[in-house]
Amino acid sequence: MKRLFASLIILTMLFSSCSKGTKQELSDVQEYSTVYSGEVTTLNYLVTASENEFAVAANLVDTLIDYDKYGVVKPCLATDWNVSEDGLTWTFNLRQGVKWMTNTGTEYAEVTAQDFVDAMKYVLDGKNNSSTANIAYGVLKNAEKFYNGEITDFSQVGVKAKDKYVLEYTLERPTPYFLSMLTYVCFFPANGKFLSEVGDKFGIDNVNLLYNGAYILDTFVPQNTRMFVANESYWDRENVFIGKLNYTFNKEAATLAPELFLRGEITGAEIPTASIDEWMKDPEKEKQVRPIATGYYTYFYTFNFDPKFDAQYEPDNWKIVVNNLNFRKSMYHGLDRKAAMLTSEPYDPERRLLNTITPKNFVSFNGKDYTKLGALAKITDKDSFDTKKAVDYKEKALKELEGKATFPVKVLMPYNTGSSDWTNRAQVVKQQLETALGKDYIEVILLPHPPTGFLNGTRRAGNYAFLECNWGPDYADPETYTDPFTPDSNYSWPHLATGYAEANGKNKYENLVNAAKAEVLDIEKRYSLFAEAEAFFINEALVIPYAVGGGGFIASTLDPFTSPYSPFGVSGNRFKGQTILAAPLDTETYNAGFAKWEKERAAALKAAEKK
Repeated sequence: MKRLFASLIILTMLFSSCSKGTKQELSDVQEYSTVYSGEVTTLNYLVTASENEFAVAANLVDTLIDYDKYGVVKPCLATDWNVSEDGLTWTFNLRQGVKWMTNTGTEYAEVTAQDFVDAMKYVLDGKNNSSTANIAYGVLKNAEKFYNGEITDFSQVGVKAKDKYVLEYTLERPTPYFLSMLTYVCFFPANGKFLSEVGDKFGIDNVNLLYNGAYILDTFVPQNTRMFVANESYWDRENVFIGKLNYTFNKEAATLAPELFLRGEITGAEIPTASIDEWMKDPEKEKQVRPIATGYYTYFYTFNFDPKFDAQYEPDNWKIVVNNLNFRKSMYHGLDRKAAMLTSEPYDPERRLLNTITPKNFVSFNGKDYTKLGALAKITDKDSFDTKKAVDYKEKALKELEGKATFPVKVLMPYNTGSSDWTNRAQVVKQQLETALGKDYIEVILLPHPPTGFLNGTRRAGNYAFLECNWGPDYADPETYTDPFTPDSNYSWPHLATGYAEANGKNKYENLVNAAKAEVLDIEKRYSLFAEAEAFFINEALVIPYAVGGGGFIASTLDPFTSPYSPFGVSGNRFKGQTILAAPLDTETYNAGFAKWEKERAAALKAAEKK
């Protein structure tokens, strides 16, 4: 999936119901306002893999299924579904009478099964450059062949409208997590007639888009404003409580938001780490601030194996050193992740630190967490920071690279200026790494970049040597956390790392991942194989795991217990079901409510398993 550092859109991990056993008083005005600094580059949800963009789409277009406030699957555009005994054919019966609307609120057409077929054909058309096509063609029958041009008859692809309201997916192989994939953007519907009418203009603005979800994007002026209004023709209108969502662009959003919140101009604001002490020590402000729950986005520092940055930063020299295992291990053990995390979590940094790519408690089998399987178990609970090991690997690297590379190595590290925490963290990481490893060995060069177009200007362009990246799960399986590191991804191109080529033309990590993907019946074995691949990737220092997302502190009147909940897909980005309180929750009230939610969620999931 997919992912962009979230600009200041206050879309926190949100949960369900009341706190301390009492219902919080609702605001008389159910209208949400915020400021943001990172503009979307497209509204075309069929091509984007950016959270900043699909968080918009999540509120405009509905999916076959959704998740309730506890993370239990519930019907959405599909009223019910079934799967064949061999696990290959999934049939969905669609809700009748759901309408596609224009941005002016005019009815355009009814939502039918063909909309899902037409949307998938668009996603799998290579000329459209969908960033999520691989998610779809990884499971649907003949989808990859169609995408690659090996077949041209789309009717051979495993998605069909069996009737006006009956949709059928046929898979290449049994995929036990298939249902959990259906809230991701590549499985969104789109009206085929409208796609043909607007052509390349689809999603360039709010006019060239249709809506069947809870909101319509009434106003869209890039780097100025966007306004969502509740869709009055929405099939589930009674569960949409916030009538308007107002977004105002401000390049200083992260800095200005707390003051704007105190003045009552916006609904919520993340409190920068530099300001949290001030809020906690002020009796009035303290009543308005609470923790943000951690989530399932994973953050990691990655090395670029295909450097394309300016010559002044010596990309050829970087390419030599990054392919040296001991150099990477010196960085792996030299990074003090706790020091970095203090820029975001000064009170409890350990709650967010992560030693693996796949977070704990994401999936389990027979009660055993995935991160406790095989070689991954040795990594999960052990901090990688070790200055002695870092220096030992440094000395080995210097010997091996003598006469081949020049030192100090220029380490180009961009950061997003839209986040004060990231800006501070970049300074901390630079100072900390240079101190641990020596300025005779590395020179970390910070490259500030504005939030708008950040990924296009840095990671996707190969314009970095070392970079903080993130990824969120698309479905309930460890495979989803391998996606950033595949050859067709634009994260770090680790398949180009030297020393890992095998006889079949793929590198060892690819082969380990492919072996895990091929196991679709024995889930315990499948998870163990993915754990082996992930442990290899980390042990070879092809990536440095860092943290889980969420965390920090927020002042907000959004009720944090009224949102759909899901670690994957777009459900957690939806405002449907959410309400605005008369006053923000304080930390004590929030913690009590969260503890209550956790108990309720455990009971809800247990009940769902019995059905």
